[in-house]
This record gives sequence, structure tokens and C-alpha cells, in this order.
Amino acid sequence: MQAFDLYAILPELVLLLATCLLLVASVYVRERVPSTPGVEQDIFHTPRGVGFVYFFSIILLGYLIFAFVGRLGDVSLVAMNGLFQSDPLSNLLKACACGAVLVSLIYSKRYLQDRALFRPDFIVLALLALLGQMVLISGANLLTLYLGLELMALPTYALVAMRHNSEKSVEAGIKYFVLGALASGFLLYGMSMLYGVTGSLDLIEIFKTVADPRVNHLVMAFGLVFIVSGLAFKLGVVPFHMWVPDVYQGAPTAVTLMIAAAPKLAAFALLFRLLVNTLLPLMGDWQPMLVLLAVLSLVLGNVTAIAQTNVKRMLAYSAIAQMGFVLLGMLSVFDDHAFSASMFYVITYVMTTLGTFGLLMVLSRKGYDCETLEGLKGLNKKHPWFAFIGLVMMFSLAGIPPTVGFAAKLGVLEALVDAEHTFLAIIAVMASLIGAFYYLRVVKVMYFDEPVHEVTVSGSGFAKGLLSLNAILVLVIGIVPAGLMTICLDAMRRTLLGS
Repeated sequence: MQAFDLYAILPELVLLLATCLLLVASVYVRERVPSTPGVEQDIFHTPRGVGFVYFFSIILLGYLIFAFVGRLGDVSLVAMNGLFQSDPLSNLLKACACGAVLVSLIYSKRYLQDRALFRPDFIVLALLALLGQMVLISGANLLTLYLGLELMALPTYALVAMRHNSEKSVEAGIKYFVLGALASGFLLYGMSMLYGVTGSLDLIEIFKTVADPRVNHLVMAFGLVFIVSGLAFKLGVVPFHMWVPDVYQGAPTAVTLMIAAAPKLAAFALLFRLLVNTLLPLMGDWQPMLVLLAVLSLVLGNVTAIAQTNVKRMLAYSAIAQMGFVLLGMLSVFDDHAFSASMFYVITYVMTTLGTFGLLMVLSRKGYDCETLEGLKGLNKKHPWFAFIGLVMMFSLAGIPPTVGFAAKLGVLEALVDAEHTFLAIIAVMASLIGAFYYLRVVKVMYFDEPVHEVTVSGSGFAKGLLSLNAILVLVIGIVPAGLMTICLDAMRRTLLGS
């Protein structure tokens, strides 16, 4: 191992070692077992021990964010004998992923405490999933990509089913595991066909071989179908979306946030690494597939969300439609502006998702989960500031100015028009108009309906302050989006030049 190899993987090594130490330390955290005979209850850890693991994790994630932000100006390099790449795109996405997990843990603390889920194993599993996301984002080899994908997925399966006394949670965990394994199989089979044709697992070598006109195009096309299908499963787009609503609804809200936020950044990186960095010469084959997946996701996701009364299930179908927009940004012919618009979209979507689920957790309390529209009724009469936060998040998801969601959608639509995909831009606008209905319905419920039961706000002052800052950022970046857009464009341009 050379010095630049160690430098490239240093943040991942720090996260791995720290997570392993926390895992070992959690064995010595004292537990208290309810002594009531014949009553099955959860085992929960003493707050002092869990507090140490939680505090250490917050410090660790803060360090990782600063480490990756400090690397944004670095040149692209491939380390570990071509297995791992560190470039501006990966550093930006990893900084955002660490920030998303950090915010998720802060929002989730009181929610988990009220449900006896605030345990070291929850935090360790979240950190292991983050490690998988970081490996996936920097994968320069098919094996590295697959390793990162599985390292991200396996802890998430356990998180979904962690509330073992809930039938919905266990059912969601089983569905997620079975369908996730199927998606991994699709992806692995497609990768094996790529290897069979090109004779290499290295993304750069595959790119060079695929560009050769003498390559077996039929086998490559079959492999491409399996790869795109596997990617569609991981993104949760139609028709590979069947797991998304059930998992979003069945998992505890804190776990749903872990699924809905940071993994979307890793899924975008996987999409970029495989289709743009590796299979760009086959753009004529995979572009029509993405068009079909994007249009189906936009239409079906928005139309189906209208019928939902469960907010988490509605947000699941919303996520399907939002991922359709991300796919639309990948349709331009080697256009760094379009790719950066897609990356800007997914980063701002994660930011909005954090605020949306953070609000649901703040409005939940012990013995009650705020998951339905009834739970939001009359919120403005009791807590006007939190109703305003909900309004900002819904407006951003709907793409209404001056929120960041409007700037993100406008960037993707601009890229579509520039690439002469005007018809797709019209479909995207019409689908967004349909989606605005169910987002505005949430606003109407919060502002104009009478509360049907007591509306309370829980969570620490720090979590509430962070939630407020989250809403302010959604507004400020929506009004002045140039800064983040420039960062995304610069990272994308330098990554493409480096590759």
C-alpha cells in the first residue's frame, strides 16, 4: 500500500475502526431487563451508555464532513490498484451523506428513546450502512461497487426489522430483504455478463472495451438490461417500486429517514459510475430504458400518491416520482450541466426529506406515531412555526418557488430542453402539477382543518433548532441556488475531466 492509497481511504478507515470500537464497546453497555414475569417487553440500555455511543458518533460524523469538504479541491485519483477512486464528485456526495446521517441521528433521538429503540446497535448499524454508501460512491471496480452496495443494504434490512414487536416492521424488513436480494442478483448477473464480454472488472478498462465496435453487442445489451433493472430496484422507480411504500410505512419513522435520505446519494453515484463512467458508449441502448423508467415513475408515483392518507406512504410514492426527475437529468449527451443538475436535484431532495421526516418525528410522542393526515390537522393553530416548516417542505417537494425544489426542477427541465427532449419536459411539468395536489392537501390540512386530537411537539431543543435551520436552508438555497449549483457543476466537470 502506497501513501496516496492510505490518503484516499483514510476517512473510510477511520469510520470502519470507530464503528468496530463502538460495536465492541456496546457489549459492555449495561442493560436493564424488565422483571415482570410473563410479560414480553423490549430490552433497553441505560441512557448513560447509549449517550456515550451517540455523542461519539456525532463527533465522528462531524469530523468526516469536514474531512470530505476539505477534499473538494483535490484532484481525481484512483487508489488500491484500481479498486477505489477519490474525486470531487465522490467527496461532495460523501460529505452530504455524512451530513444526512448526522441530521437523521439528531432528529431521531427522542423518537427512538420513546420506543425503546435508542440502543448502540441502532447507531452502529446506521454507521455501517454509511460506510457501505461511502465505498459505493467511490467504487472504481465492479467488485467494489457490489461490496459497497451490500454493505449499505444489509445493515438497513436489520434496521427496518429492529422493532421486532411490530408485525408491520418485521413484514417490511422481510419484503425489503427479499426484494433487495433479488435486485442485487439482477445487478450481479449483469456485472458478470459485462465481465464475460470485456474480461475485466475495472470500470476504465470496461469503458475502453465497450467502445470497441468488435465487442459482442448482444451479450452487452442483455447485461445492460440486468444492470438497469438492478439500478431501478435500488432507486425505487417504476416498475421496480413495489417495496418502497410498504417499507416506508412499516419501518419506524427514524429508520424510514435512514432509507429515504443518504442512500439516495449512493444510488445516484452508482447510476453515474455504471452508466456514465463505464457504459457511456452504449448510451443509445440505456437512454430509452431510462426514459421509460422516468416517465412511468413520474406518472404512477404522483397519481398513486393522491389516494394515500398515510403520510409516510404518500412520501414513498413522492420519492418514486422524485427519482423519475433524477433519471431525466441523465439523458443529455455527455453534458456536465445536465449531470450536475441531476446531482443538485438529489442533494436538495435529501435536504427536504430530512426536514419532512424530522417534522413527523417531532410531532410524534410516546405511544403515538404521527403518520396520517389526521395527525397534522390543525397544526397551525397549536404550533404555527412547525406548520410553517411543514409548508416549506411541501412547497419544496412540489417545486413551488421560492423553495429549493423549484430551482432543482427548473435545472433538470432546462437540461431536458437544451438536449431537445422538450416532450419529456412537458410530461415532467404535467406530472409535477398532479403532484402539487397532494402536497398542497397537506398544507390545507395543517392550516385550515380543525385538530381532531391533541397536537404536541416533542424532541430536544437542539433537534427543533436544527429542524428550523433545515427549513431556512431550503428557503435560502431556493432563493440563492447559484452557490450549491456551482459546487455541483465544478465537482461534476472536474470528475468527468479526471476520468
